[in-house]
Amino acid sequence: MKSPKPSPNNGLGKYAHFTGVGFQMLAIIGIFTYIGHRIDKSRNADTPLWTALFALAGVCISMYTVIKAVTRK
Repeated sequence: MKSPKPSPNNGLGKYAHFTGVGFQMLAIIGIFTYIGHRIDKSRNADTPLWTALFALAGVCISMYTVIKAVTRK
């Protein structure tokens, strides 16, 4: 006998989906911030300008992906 497949529309499926979206958001911001940090480190910058700019870009891109995921569901 086959066991019934879990419906993606149930509460647990939605919870899992949006938990994944949160981890994706964290990863995007972290990667962009790391890239900015590496640029600042290679240029021996006194102020972390590239870190701030790349972190802001990461936040904007991750918010776009969250909005896209929420409107899709």
